[in-house]
Amino acid sequence: MEKKADLGLIGLAIMGQNLVLNMNDKGYSVAVFNRTTSKVNDFLNNAARGRSGILGTKSLEDFVASIKKPRRIMLMVKAGEVVDTFIEMLLPHLEEGDLIIDGGNSHFPDTIRRTKYLEEKGLLYIGTGVSGGEEGARHGPSIMPGGSPKAWPLVKDIFQAVSAKTETGEACCEWVGENGAGHYVKMVHNGIEYGDIQLIGEAYHLMKIGLGLSTDEMAEIFAEWNRGELNSYLIEITAKILGFKDQDGSALVEKILDTAGQKGTGKWTAIDSLEMGVPITLITEAVYSRFISALKEERTAASKVLSGPKVSFEGDRRSFIEDIRKALLASKMVSYAQGFMLMRQAAAAYAWNLNFGGIALMWRGGCIIRSVFLGKIKEAFQRNPELSNLLLDDYFKKVMDEAQGPWRRVVAKAVEMGIPLPAHATALGFYDAYRSERLPANLLQAQRDYFGAHTYERVDRPRGEFFHTNWTGEGMEDVSAGTYNA
Repeated sequence: MEKKADLGLIGLAIMGQNLVLNMNDKGYSVAVFNRTTSKVNDFLNNAARGRSGILGTKSLEDFVASIKKPRRIMLMVKAGEVVDTFIEMLLPHLEEGDLIIDGGNSHFPDTIRRTKYLEEKGLLYIGTGVSGGEEGARHGPSIMPGGSPKAWPLVKDIFQAVSAKTETGEACCEWVGENGAGHYVKMVHNGIEYGDIQLIGEAYHLMKIGLGLSTDEMAEIFAEWNRGELNSYLIEITAKILGFKDQDGSALVEKILDTAGQKGTGKWTAIDSLEMGVPITLITEAVYSRFISALKEERTAASKVLSGPKVSFEGDRRSFIEDIRKALLASKMVSYAQGFMLMRQAAAAYAWNLNFGGIALMWRGGCIIRSVFLGKIKEAFQRNPELSNLLLDDYFKKVMDEAQGPWRRVVAKAVEMGIPLPAHATALGFYDAYRSERLPANLLQAQRDYFGAHTYERVDRPRGEFFHTNWTGEGMEDVSAGTYNA
């Protein structure tokens, strides 16, 4: 009898290859296919050489036929039209109850649409975030599956076997929710990643320009930070990057052009926050910071024309470096708090029963934003599953209280020296706004009512009653625009 594979995978770029090897290491046989069929041979003759549990195929028909029923087929291809193309190519070869899994960075509305489309055809669909890059795919990524609930039992054992594990052995993979929930959580993960990277970059820039520290000195500082509350993958690799030397012995990082790229997931997070009406200020600022970095030629020209303060620092450098550490920790906490605010709003909008403590656990290992810090988030939601904002948890409140002075000193000093710290500044601005019982939106509403008759509520009347004032004494008192929310 011909041997059948436990599952199939399409797309043999580096992530796909590493996932196949990871699955095979865990005892699963995998059929593989690639549109450029020469990549199948290359994979079998090199990375997968000598592995009998990896079956190469040259056509989709042979590929599907080589997988056990119900078939489990994972797509590791470029997000967008390519996913839809492969779905349509697979459909004639599939049977009721078969499962298609999209492991790419698809936009969650596409996953919602595809889940509905395939379920109507009697098939199952999963859209799953896979985080951790090449290393994670090979040795244990964070996996965030969502889609058809009936599909989870078909992949649970495989996904949890190949996923990263926490120090206590828990799999960094659990069912997230229906239709687009998995890809939504991955989108927010990537948005938080944008924020983390921007915050770390700002701390580096402030120490380099403001304090005049060398890359070797900063490498030691980040390595030290990684042994404490800031322990994380991104802090760890930052220390290694700063200490890495080019062939001439100089710091390689200083030879890299200061223009940042992106793949769009941070932008999706920012756009969705606008749609949801959730103030994800730090992630959005991180996206904008990448945009302004891309204006290299304009910035170079402007640097020769526009003036700013002379950069100088007087004071205890070691003490200020500790201030930067605490400011980075506090700002990072705001970024995560905002990300979980957005997921809470999305859960209500899309009727997803998201387990926020479970999400923090999934991010605890394997993924790019993995850190000790995430364990504290899991504990916060264990204490109070209905927690509206992480900043209200006792642990996070304590850290914020202790960071107040350092955080404000860092932002103020950066402003004095003319060193941009947009993510730190917007994090502090959000914190101060969130803790303010009263904001100047009363004046804003008066202005809107003045020029557009948009109405307002009053502090001395019940919520839900709206008023309009004839501010100029002209026009009609009882006519309003009929809209309230901007």
